[in-house]
Amino acid sequence: MDNRQAIGSWLSGPRAAAEDAGVDFGYRGEQLGLPEHGPGSIARPGRRLGALAVDWALCLLIAYGLLADGYDQTTSNWALLVFFVLSVLTVGTVGFTPGKRLFGLRVVAEGTGRVSPARGLLRTVLLCLAIPALVWDRDGRGLHDRLARTVEVRS
Repeated sequence: MDNRQAIGSWLSGPRAAAEDAGVDFGYRGEQLGLPEHGPGSIARPGRRLGALAVDWALCLLIAYGLLADGYDQTTSNWALLVFFVLSVLTVGTVGFTPGKRLFGLRVVAEGTGRVSPARGLLRTVLLCLAIPALVWDRDGRGLHDRLARTVEVRS
């Protein structure tokens, strides 16, 4: 292996290096029985982040307009509370937030498909802690989804 290959494998990450060595990981969501593309497939990170940005902007607007007196740290705290309530109520009942709906995403439970309010609550608590959402598995699911046994899919 020359230097360019060694640097290229390091920059590509361990998954690319393992695939070059012949390991077959399959596609994202294959272990969960989800399709590779189209409706029902694992949501891509760009769509997920876009939906989160829309939801956060909506919650920040609500907190700024209704609850806070000017924009400061308390506005962000109120926005987090509004985000928490919005996510628990919408994901735990219909399976999506306004941002997820806009980006064509839905949260479903493993196996059953319908997210119970308890799973929606657990997922939202972990999402608001932020760290669980930043730790992903090979299917692209965050730790908050794994612990709540939910999957964010394209609708």
